[in-house]
Amino acid sequence: MIQRSSPLRLALFDCDGTLVDSQHAIVAAMTAAFRGAGLEPPAAERVRRIVGLPLVDAIAALLPEADPALHVEMSDTYKAAFFENRQSGRYLEPLYPGVVEALDRLEGEGWLLGVATGKSRRGLVAILTHHGLLDRFSTLQTSDLVAGKPHPDMVLHAMAETGAERDGTVVIGDTTYDVLMARNARVPAVGVSWGYHDGAELLAAGAGRLCRDWAEVPDAVAALAGSAASVGGMA
Repeated sequence: MIQRSSPLRLALFDCDGTLVDSQHAIVAAMTAAFRGAGLEPPAAERVRRIVGLPLVDAIAALLPEADPALHVEMSDTYKAAFFENRQSGRYLEPLYPGVVEALDRLEGEGWLLGVATGKSRRGLVAILTHHGLLDRFSTLQTSDLVAGKPHPDMVLHAMAETGAERDGTVVIGDTTYDVLMARNARVPAVGVSWGYHDGAELLAAGAGRLCRDWAEVPDAVAALAGSAASVGGMA
């Protein structure tokens, strides 16, 4: 009798606002980008609202009337400021409490782990290495390599890279961009309330579960596994 292996299951996490609290570093770099262009920096709350988008798209959302060439120029200033701040240790990007324990449990229950983020590949590798988490993740999807959120590309590439199917894939994130990315890929999403968008917004966008701390995440992920058929795409 042929024994069938269990289908692969993939928990695909956002980074900023989900795994790590990077808001202070992001706001500082965006402030430097605006000042470098001779512009008044946006309020911190406005910057937090665009966390998760690809960098040029995020700047365009904050400065829609500007020429696209300026958005690109400011993104270069942002990246230089972010790198300098990280190298100097000026702004911390701490893990949220309970991350490691939740990842341990998910791995123990047979889940593959991945990341899908608006960060650059270099930035993601740097922060995961800093926290000793790089080797925990089977796939790293960044918006400098494939289309960014809310486009489904990062989810689709993560599934292709790991061999996971839609029925075994769940996205976990703190913004509506994460939830919409999941819906566009026709996979379920778990929203987390400790990040940069309000929990009610995540539910309204289509999150199947809302977690208020990391201890709730493994159960929420397990509860949504296999529910891809009920998720409608928005694109």
